[in-house]
Amino acid sequence: MSEIKKIFAREVLDSRGNPTVEVDVYTRDHMGREMVPSGASTGAHEALELRDGGKRFRGLGVEKAVRNINKVIAPKLIGHDSTHQSEIDDIMLNLDGTPNKAKLGANAILGVSLACARVAAASEEMHMHEYLGQLAGNKDFRLPAPFMNIINGGKHAGGNIEFQEFMIVPMAKDFHESVRIASEVYHVLREHLKKNYGVESVNVGDEGGFAPHCHGGAEGVKLCTLVQEPLDMLTKAVDALGYGKEIKFAIDCASTSFYEKGRYLVRGKRIDGNDLLGIYEELCENYPIVSIEDPFMEEDFEMFAAMTKKLRKRIQIVGDDLTVTNTQRIHKAIEHKSCNCLLLKVNQIGSLSESLESAQLAMKHGWNVMVSHRSGETESHFIADLVVGMGTQQIKSGAPCRGERTAKYNQLLRIEEQLGSKAKFCKRDCWLK
Repeated sequence: MSEIKKIFAREVLDSRGNPTVEVDVYTRDHMGREMVPSGASTGAHEALELRDGGKRFRGLGVEKAVRNINKVIAPKLIGHDSTHQSEIDDIMLNLDGTPNKAKLGANAILGVSLACARVAAASEEMHMHEYLGQLAGNKDFRLPAPFMNIINGGKHAGGNIEFQEFMIVPMAKDFHESVRIASEVYHVLREHLKKNYGVESVNVGDEGGFAPHCHGGAEGVKLCTLVQEPLDMLTKAVDALGYGKEIKFAIDCASTSFYEKGRYLVRGKRIDGNDLLGIYEELCENYPIVSIEDPFMEEDFEMFAAMTKKLRKRIQIVGDDLTVTNTQRIHKAIEHKSCNCLLLKVNQIGSLSESLESAQLAMKHGWNVMVSHRSGETESHFIADLVVGMGTQQIKSGAPCRGERTAKYNQLLRIEEQLGSKAKFCKRDCWLK
Protein backbone atom coordinates (compact mmCIF):
# COMPACT_ATOMS: atom_id res chain seq x y z
CA MET A 1 0.00 0.00 0.00
CA SER A 2 2.87 2.41 0.73
CA GLU A 3 5.30 1.25 -2.00
CA ILE A 4 6.50 4.08 -4.24
CA LYS A 5 5.23 3.59 -7.80
CA LYS A 6 6.14 6.90 -9.42
CA ILE A 7 7.95 10.18 -8.71
CA PHE A 8 7.56 13.26 -10.88
CA ALA A 9 8.93 16.78 -10.41
CA ARG A 10 8.16 20.09 -12.10
CA GLU A 11 9.22 23.73 -11.96
CA VAL A 12 6.68 26.09 -10.31
CA LEU A 13 6.77 29.56 -8.75
CA ASP A 14 7.32 30.59 -5.14
CA SER A 15 5.89 33.64 -3.35
CA ARG A 16 8.49 35.99 -4.83
CA GLY A 17 7.78 34.83 -8.37
CA ASN A 18 10.99 32.82 -8.59
CA PRO A 19 11.13 29.19 -9.74
CA THR A 20 11.12 26.38 -7.23
CA VAL A 21 10.69 22.61 -7.21
CA GLU A 22 7.41 20.74 -6.77
CA VAL A 23 7.38 16.95 -6.40
CA ASP A 24 4.60 14.36 -6.68
CA VAL A 25 5.18 10.90 -5.17
CA TYR A 26 2.68 8.13 -5.98
CA THR A 27 1.81 4.87 -4.31
CA ARG A 28 -0.89 2.56 -5.65
CA ASP A 29 -3.72 4.48 -3.98
CA HIS A 30 -2.32 7.86 -2.99
CA MET A 31 -0.30 10.85 -4.16
CA GLY A 32 1.77 13.18 -1.98
CA ARG A 33 2.80 16.63 -3.24
CA GLU A 34 5.24 19.08 -1.73
CA MET A 35 7.01 22.27 -2.75
CA VAL A 36 10.40 23.63 -1.69
CA PRO A 37 10.82 27.11 -0.13
CA SER A 38 13.78 29.42 -0.67
CA GLY A 39 15.50 32.07 1.45
CA ALA A 40 16.67 35.61 0.68
CA SER A 41 18.83 35.99 3.79
CA THR A 42 20.77 32.73 3.71
CA GLY A 43 23.54 31.42 5.93
CA ALA A 44 26.90 30.67 4.28
CA HIS A 45 26.76 27.08 5.52
CA GLU A 46 23.33 26.16 4.18
CA ALA A 47 22.97 23.18 1.85
CA LEU A 48 23.21 24.12 -1.84
CA GLU A 49 20.07 25.20 -3.64
CA LEU A 50 20.70 24.10 -7.22
CA ARG A 51 19.93 26.80 -9.80
CA ASP A 52 20.42 26.70 -13.57
CA GLY A 53 22.27 29.93 -14.29
CA GLY A 54 22.03 31.60 -17.69
CA LYS A 55 19.38 34.07 -18.88
CA ARG A 56 16.27 32.04 -18.24
CA PHE A 57 14.48 33.26 -15.07
CA ARG A 58 17.54 35.49 -14.50
CA GLY A 59 19.60 32.40 -13.75
CA LEU A 60 17.21 31.13 -11.07
CA GLY A 61 15.58 28.30 -13.00
CA VAL A 62 15.48 24.85 -11.40
CA GLU A 63 15.33 22.61 -14.46
CA LYS A 64 18.57 20.91 -13.37
CA ALA A 65 17.09 20.03 -9.98
CA VAL A 66 13.88 18.80 -11.63
CA ARG A 67 15.88 16.67 -14.05
CA ASN A 68 17.90 15.19 -11.19
CA ILE A 69 14.66 14.11 -9.53
CA ASN A 70 13.06 12.64 -12.64
CA LYS A 71 16.16 11.00 -14.10
CA VAL A 72 18.44 10.19 -11.14
CA ILE A 73 16.48 10.02 -7.89
CA ALA A 74 13.18 8.53 -9.08
CA PRO A 75 14.65 5.30 -10.58
CA LYS A 76 16.48 4.60 -7.32
CA LEU A 77 13.41 5.05 -5.11
CA ILE A 78 10.74 3.25 -7.16
CA GLY A 79 9.72 0.15 -5.24
CA HIS A 80 10.85 1.42 -1.84
CA ASP A 81 8.43 1.84 1.06
CA SER A 82 7.46 5.50 1.45
CA THR A 83 7.07 5.03 5.21
CA HIS A 84 10.79 4.25 5.59
CA GLN A 85 11.76 7.92 5.73
CA SER A 86 15.35 7.60 6.93
CA GLU A 87 16.08 4.88 4.36
CA ILE A 88 14.70 7.04 1.54
CA ASP A 89 16.70 10.07 2.65
CA ASP A 90 19.88 8.01 3.04
CA ILE A 91 19.54 6.70 -0.51
CA MET A 92 19.37 10.27 -1.84
CA LEU A 93 22.24 11.49 0.35
CA ASN A 94 24.44 8.63 -0.86
CA LEU A 95 23.46 9.33 -4.46
CA ASP A 96 24.58 12.93 -3.98
CA GLY A 97 27.73 12.13 -2.02
CA THR A 98 28.72 15.74 -1.29
CA PRO A 99 28.78 17.50 2.11
CA ASN A 100 26.35 20.23 1.01
CA LYS A 101 24.18 18.41 -1.58
CA ALA A 102 25.92 20.22 -4.44
CA LYS A 103 25.53 17.38 -6.93
CA LEU A 104 21.76 16.79 -6.89
CA GLY A 105 20.76 19.99 -5.10
CA ALA A 106 19.21 20.33 -1.66
CA ASN A 107 16.03 21.56 -3.34
CA ALA A 108 15.80 18.31 -5.32
CA ILE A 109 16.44 16.05 -2.32
CA LEU A 110 14.15 17.99 0.00
CA GLY A 111 11.22 18.03 -2.43
CA VAL A 112 11.29 14.24 -2.69
CA SER A 113 11.87 13.80 1.04
CA LEU A 114 8.84 15.89 2.04
CA ALA A 115 6.56 14.45 -0.67
CA CYS A 116 7.43 10.91 0.49
CA ALA A 117 6.37 11.83 4.03
CA ARG A 118 3.15 13.31 2.66
CA VAL A 119 2.17 10.17 0.72
CA ALA A 120 3.28 7.93 3.59
CA ALA A 121 0.89 9.70 5.97
CA ALA A 122 -1.94 9.17 3.48
CA SER A 123 -1.01 5.50 3.09
CA GLU A 124 -1.06 5.06 6.87
CA GLU A 125 -4.40 6.94 7.05
CA MET A 126 -2.93 9.41 9.53
CA HIS A 127 -3.14 13.17 9.83
CA MET A 128 0.14 14.70 8.70
CA HIS A 129 1.00 16.04 12.15
CA GLU A 130 0.35 12.59 13.65
CA TYR A 131 2.64 10.91 11.14
CA LEU A 132 5.40 13.46 11.71
CA GLY A 133 4.95 12.98 15.44
CA GLN A 134 5.49 9.26 14.90
CA LEU A 135 8.73 9.97 13.01
CA ALA A 136 9.85 12.35 15.76
CA GLY A 137 8.84 10.03 18.60
CA ASN A 138 6.40 12.59 20.01
CA LYS A 139 2.77 12.24 21.14
CA ASP A 140 2.47 15.53 23.06
CA PHE A 141 0.84 17.61 20.34
CA ARG A 142 0.73 21.33 21.11
CA LEU A 143 -0.33 24.31 19.05
CA PRO A 144 2.69 26.62 18.83
CA ALA A 145 3.25 30.22 19.80
CA PRO A 146 3.10 32.09 16.47
CA PHE A 147 6.02 34.47 15.94
CA MET A 148 4.55 36.91 13.41
CA ASN A 149 6.83 39.26 11.50
CA ILE A 150 4.74 42.40 11.07
CA ILE A 151 7.50 44.99 10.49
CA ASN A 152 10.05 44.01 7.85
CA GLY A 153 13.55 45.36 7.42
CA GLY A 154 16.90 44.20 6.10
CA LYS A 155 16.86 42.03 2.98
CA HIS A 156 13.12 41.42 3.33
CA ALA A 157 12.08 45.01 2.64
CA GLY A 158 13.01 48.25 0.92
CA GLY A 159 13.03 50.55 3.95
CA ASN A 160 15.89 51.83 6.08
CA ILE A 161 15.61 49.41 9.01
CA GLU A 162 18.72 47.25 9.42
CA PHE A 163 17.16 44.58 11.65
CA GLN A 164 15.31 42.14 9.45
CA GLU A 165 12.19 41.23 11.43
CA PHE A 166 10.16 42.73 14.26
CA MET A 167 7.66 40.14 15.46
CA ILE A 168 4.70 39.98 17.78
CA VAL A 169 4.12 36.81 19.78
CA PRO A 170 0.42 36.59 20.74
CA MET A 171 -0.26 34.39 23.78
CA ALA A 172 -4.01 34.29 24.40
CA LYS A 173 -5.80 31.33 26.00
CA ASP A 174 -5.61 29.22 22.84
CA PHE A 175 -4.25 29.29 19.30
CA HIS A 176 -7.28 30.66 17.45
CA GLU A 177 -7.63 33.54 19.92
CA SER A 178 -3.92 34.29 19.52
CA VAL A 179 -4.34 34.49 15.74
CA ARG A 180 -7.33 36.80 16.21
CA ILE A 181 -5.57 39.33 18.42
CA ALA A 182 -2.49 39.27 16.18
CA SER A 183 -4.63 40.04 13.14
CA GLU A 184 -6.27 42.93 14.98
CA VAL A 185 -2.88 44.36 15.97
CA TYR A 186 -1.66 44.01 12.38
CA HIS A 187 -4.54 46.11 11.04
CA VAL A 188 -4.26 48.76 13.76
CA LEU A 189 -0.53 49.00 13.06
CA ARG A 190 -1.35 49.57 9.40
CA GLU A 191 -3.61 52.50 10.32
CA HIS A 192 -0.96 54.03 12.60
CA LEU A 193 1.79 53.69 10.02
CA LYS A 194 -0.31 55.20 7.25
CA LYS A 195 -1.24 58.16 9.46
CA ASN A 196 2.26 58.86 10.79
CA TYR A 197 4.58 57.71 8.01
CA GLY A 198 2.53 58.03 4.85
CA VAL A 199 0.79 55.60 2.54
CA GLU A 200 4.07 54.16 1.25
CA SER A 201 4.84 52.84 4.74
CA VAL A 202 2.12 50.20 4.50
CA ASN A 203 3.67 48.43 1.54
CA VAL A 204 4.56 44.91 2.66
CA GLY A 205 7.85 43.03 2.52
CA ASP A 206 8.52 39.45 1.49
CA GLU A 207 6.91 38.00 4.61
CA GLY A 208 3.82 40.20 4.74
CA GLY A 209 5.09 42.69 7.30
CA PHE A 210 5.00 46.44 6.71
CA ALA A 211 8.18 48.11 5.49
CA PRO A 212 8.18 51.72 6.78
CA HIS A 213 11.00 54.22 6.39
CA CYS A 214 11.95 55.21 9.94
CA HIS A 215 12.23 58.86 10.96
CA GLY A 216 15.40 58.26 12.98
CA GLY A 217 18.73 59.54 11.72
CA ALA A 218 18.70 63.19 12.74
CA GLU A 219 21.93 64.71 14.05
CA GLY A 220 22.47 63.89 17.72
CA VAL A 221 19.92 61.06 17.90
CA LYS A 222 21.29 58.08 19.80
CA LEU A 223 21.74 54.82 17.95
CA CYS A 224 19.59 52.96 20.47
CA THR A 225 16.75 55.41 19.83
CA LEU A 226 16.99 54.59 16.14
CA VAL A 227 16.60 50.85 16.61
CA GLN A 228 13.77 51.40 19.10
CA GLU A 229 11.49 53.09 16.59
CA PRO A 230 9.94 49.90 15.11
CA LEU A 231 9.36 48.57 18.64
CA ASP A 232 7.61 51.81 19.54
CA MET A 233 5.34 51.32 16.52
CA LEU A 234 4.42 47.84 17.75
CA THR A 235 3.85 49.09 21.30
CA LYS A 236 1.40 51.77 20.16
CA ALA A 237 -0.64 49.28 18.13
CA VAL A 238 -0.74 46.74 20.97
CA ASP A 239 -1.63 49.36 23.59
CA ALA A 240 -4.39 50.80 21.41
CA LEU A 241 -6.17 47.44 21.66
CA GLY A 242 -5.32 46.77 25.30
CA TYR A 243 -3.38 43.58 24.54
CA GLY A 244 -0.25 44.43 26.52
CA LYS A 245 -0.56 41.33 28.72
CA GLU A 246 -1.15 38.93 25.83
CA ILE A 247 1.52 40.01 23.34
CA LYS A 248 5.30 39.79 23.53
CA PHE A 249 7.91 40.93 20.99
CA ALA A 250 10.73 39.17 19.15
CA ILE A 251 13.48 40.34 16.80
CA ASP A 252 15.43 38.68 14.01
CA CYS A 253 18.49 40.87 13.53
CA ALA A 254 20.12 38.87 10.69
CA SER A 255 23.30 40.62 11.77
CA THR A 256 25.53 39.09 9.11
CA SER A 257 23.72 41.26 6.56
CA PHE A 258 25.06 44.50 8.14
CA TYR A 259 28.46 43.21 9.29
CA GLU A 260 31.64 44.14 7.47
CA LYS A 261 35.32 44.38 8.36
CA GLY A 262 34.83 43.45 12.00
CA ARG A 263 32.07 45.99 12.70
CA TYR A 264 28.31 46.27 12.49
CA LEU A 265 27.09 49.11 10.30
CA VAL A 266 23.87 50.50 11.76
CA ARG A 267 22.53 53.85 10.50
CA GLY A 268 25.93 54.90 9.26
CA LYS A 269 27.67 54.13 12.55
CA ARG A 270 30.23 51.34 12.87
CA ILE A 271 30.00 49.57 16.22
CA ASP A 272 31.57 46.41 17.64
CA GLY A 273 29.90 43.34 19.12
CA ASN A 274 30.04 44.61 22.69
CA ASP A 275 28.31 47.85 21.71
CA LEU A 276 25.64 45.85 19.92
CA LEU A 277 25.17 43.62 22.97
CA GLY A 278 24.63 46.76 25.05
CA ILE A 279 21.86 47.81 22.67
CA TYR A 280 20.17 44.42 23.01
CA GLU A 281 20.32 44.66 26.80
CA GLU A 282 18.70 48.11 26.73
CA LEU A 283 15.98 46.93 24.35
CA CYS A 284 15.18 44.01 26.65
CA GLU A 285 14.92 46.40 29.59
CA ASN A 286 12.41 48.64 27.83
CA TYR A 287 10.25 46.26 25.76
CA PRO A 288 8.57 42.87 26.36
CA ILE A 289 11.11 41.02 24.21
CA VAL A 290 11.25 37.24 24.60
CA SER A 291 13.45 36.21 21.67
CA ILE A 292 16.35 37.64 19.64
CA GLU A 293 17.56 35.75 16.58
CA ASP A 294 21.01 36.00 14.98
CA PRO A 295 22.17 38.94 17.14
CA PHE A 296 25.72 38.63 15.78
CA MET A 297 27.35 37.53 12.54
CA GLU A 298 27.20 33.86 11.63
CA GLU A 299 30.74 32.90 12.71
CA ASP A 300 30.84 34.72 16.06
CA PHE A 301 30.11 31.85 18.44
CA GLU A 302 31.84 33.78 21.24
CA MET A 303 29.63 36.88 21.15
CA PHE A 304 26.56 34.66 20.90
CA ALA A 305 27.81 32.90 24.04
CA ALA A 306 28.40 36.20 25.85
CA MET A 307 24.84 37.27 25.12
CA THR A 308 23.40 33.90 26.11
CA LYS A 309 25.26 34.03 29.42
CA LYS A 310 23.89 37.50 30.17
CA LEU A 311 20.31 37.20 28.96
CA ARG A 312 19.30 33.51 28.83
CA LYS A 313 17.16 33.74 31.98
CA ARG A 314 15.07 36.49 30.38
CA ILE A 315 14.93 35.68 26.67
CA GLN A 316 15.90 33.00 24.18
CA ILE A 317 18.84 33.57 21.86
CA VAL A 318 18.11 31.91 18.52
CA GLY A 319 20.69 30.48 16.15
CA ASP A 320 19.73 30.59 12.47
CA ASP A 321 22.64 31.55 10.20
CA LEU A 322 24.86 30.40 13.07
CA THR A 323 23.52 26.84 13.07
CA VAL A 324 21.70 26.37 9.70
CA THR A 325 19.82 23.26 10.93
CA ASN A 326 23.14 21.40 10.66
CA THR A 327 24.20 19.00 13.42
CA GLN A 328 27.89 19.89 13.06
CA ARG A 329 27.16 23.58 13.54
CA ILE A 330 24.72 22.81 16.37
CA HIS A 331 27.38 20.71 18.15
CA LYS A 332 29.78 23.64 17.92
CA ALA A 333 27.17 26.04 19.30
CA ILE A 334 26.46 23.61 22.15
CA GLU A 335 30.17 23.43 23.00
CA HIS A 336 30.44 27.23 23.07
CA LYS A 337 27.07 27.63 24.86
CA SER A 338 26.24 30.07 22.08
CA CYS A 339 22.43 30.02 22.18
CA ASN A 340 19.43 28.28 23.67
CA CYS A 341 17.10 27.98 20.67
CA LEU A 342 17.49 26.44 17.21
CA LEU A 343 15.69 27.93 14.23
CA LEU A 344 14.74 24.92 12.14
CA LYS A 345 14.40 25.40 8.38
CA VAL A 346 14.04 22.18 6.43
CA ASN A 347 15.61 23.61 3.28
CA GLN A 348 18.76 24.71 5.13
CA ILE A 349 19.78 21.08 5.56
CA GLY A 350 17.79 19.53 2.70
CA SER A 351 16.00 16.44 4.06
CA LEU A 352 13.30 15.65 6.60
CA SER A 353 15.40 13.05 8.45
CA GLU A 354 18.28 15.47 8.96
CA SER A 355 15.86 18.17 10.12
CA LEU A 356 14.41 15.84 12.76
CA GLU A 357 17.91 14.84 13.83
CA SER A 358 18.92 18.49 14.26
CA ALA A 359 15.81 19.24 16.33
CA GLN A 360 16.36 16.20 18.55
CA LEU A 361 20.01 17.14 19.14
CA ALA A 362 19.04 20.67 20.15
CA MET A 363 16.27 19.50 22.49
CA LYS A 364 18.54 16.85 24.05
CA HIS A 365 20.80 19.69 25.20
CA GLY A 366 17.97 21.77 26.64
CA TRP A 367 17.37 24.12 23.70
CA ASN A 368 14.06 25.33 22.35
CA VAL A 369 13.28 24.71 18.68
CA MET A 370 11.39 27.20 16.51
CA VAL A 371 10.18 25.84 13.16
CA SER A 372 10.48 28.49 10.44
CA HIS A 373 9.28 29.41 6.98
CA ARG A 374 11.49 31.15 4.38
CA SER A 375 11.07 34.51 2.68
CA GLY A 376 10.49 32.75 -0.64
CA GLU A 377 7.60 30.54 0.48
CA THR A 378 4.98 28.33 -1.10
CA GLU A 379 1.35 27.53 -0.40
CA SER A 380 2.38 24.27 1.30
CA HIS A 381 1.56 24.09 5.00
CA PHE A 382 4.05 21.29 5.80
CA ILE A 383 5.82 23.22 8.57
CA ALA A 384 2.53 23.72 10.42
CA ASP A 385 2.14 19.96 10.68
CA LEU A 386 5.83 19.60 11.51
CA VAL A 387 5.81 21.97 14.48
CA VAL A 388 2.78 20.22 16.02
CA GLY A 389 4.20 16.80 15.24
CA MET A 390 7.49 17.57 16.95
CA GLY A 391 5.77 19.41 19.81
CA THR A 392 8.36 22.21 19.76
CA GLN A 393 5.81 24.92 20.63
CA GLN A 394 7.12 27.75 18.40
CA ILE A 395 6.59 28.64 14.74
CA LYS A 396 7.80 31.59 12.70
CA SER A 397 5.66 32.03 9.61
CA GLY A 398 5.40 35.71 8.82
CA ALA A 399 2.58 38.21 9.14
CA PRO A 400 -1.12 37.28 9.22
CA CYS A 401 -1.14 38.40 5.58
CA ARG A 402 -0.34 36.84 2.17
CA GLY A 403 -1.59 33.39 1.25
CA GLU A 404 1.70 31.56 1.60
CA ARG A 405 1.94 32.82 5.21
CA THR A 406 -1.70 32.39 6.25
CA ALA A 407 -1.63 28.85 4.77
CA LYS A 408 0.42 27.82 7.80
CA TYR A 409 -1.77 29.57 10.35
CA ASN A 410 -4.93 28.23 8.71
CA GLN A 411 -3.60 24.68 8.85
CA LEU A 412 -2.83 25.13 12.53
CA LEU A 413 -6.42 26.25 13.05
CA ARG A 414 -7.57 23.04 11.35
CA ILE A 415 -5.28 20.94 13.53
CA GLU A 416 -6.62 22.68 16.62
CA GLU A 417 -10.12 21.76 15.46
CA GLN A 418 -9.09 18.15 14.73
CA LEU A 419 -7.61 17.75 18.20
CA GLY A 420 -10.78 19.11 19.79
CA SER A 421 -10.77 18.79 23.56
CA LYS A 422 -7.24 17.36 23.39
CA ALA A 423 -5.87 20.55 21.82
CA LYS A 424 -3.18 22.13 23.98
CA PHE A 425 -1.65 25.54 23.37
CA CYS A 426 2.03 26.13 24.08
CA LYS A 427 3.13 27.00 27.59
CA ARG A 428 3.09 30.73 28.25
CA ASP A 429 6.80 30.74 29.03
CA CYS A 430 7.76 28.31 26.25
CA TRP A 431 10.75 30.49 25.32
CA LEU A 432 12.39 30.15 28.76
CA LYS A 433 14.64 27.32 29.89
